[in-house]
Amino acid sequence: MKKPSHQQYRGLTAFIVTLSILILCSGCTFPRIIILNDPLSAEEHLSLGVAYERNGEYQNAIEEYRLASKRLNMAYLYLGNAHFQKKEFDQSEKYYKKMIAKEPEVADAYNNLAWLYYIKREHLKEAEDLALRAITLNPANENIYLDTLEKIRQLRQGETRPFEQ
Repeated sequence: MKKPSHQQYRGLTAFIVTLSILILCSGCTFPRIIILNDPLSAEEHLSLGVAYERNGEYQNAIEEYRLASKRLNMAYLYLGNAHFQKKEFDQSEKYYKKMIAKEPEVADAYNNLAWLYYIKREHLKEAEDLALRAITLNPANENIYLDTLEKIRQLRQGETRPFEQ
């Protein structure tokens, strides 16, 4: 058998390099799975988020609640709650307010925002009004909302007392 010449090696090397460049430039990528339609309903995302939240996996819960919020306004309340658990109070406030704007008859959103203001020790007059609104909207949960209202009023009374030495 005849040994390949130096020129044949160069030709073969040039062919392999050219072929490699063509393959790299042809746009070959790893296959990707693209989901065009979400197989889960908004309610299923909400339920999955609740499961994550119960397990302390707040970031996963937040992601599920975000997906649910595309089709279900109630998810904004859950987003607010999950951010509250993470002590991300600005985000929590944003979602409670969004919930109130989209579903103004949901008493829990008012109560939770009132509680957030109580925890932050700010906007206490507004917090009191929010708790009162929650009681008006849903008297069946009055005991829960009265607890929030009572704590806010106690804190407010402490602020209005004259300074004692």
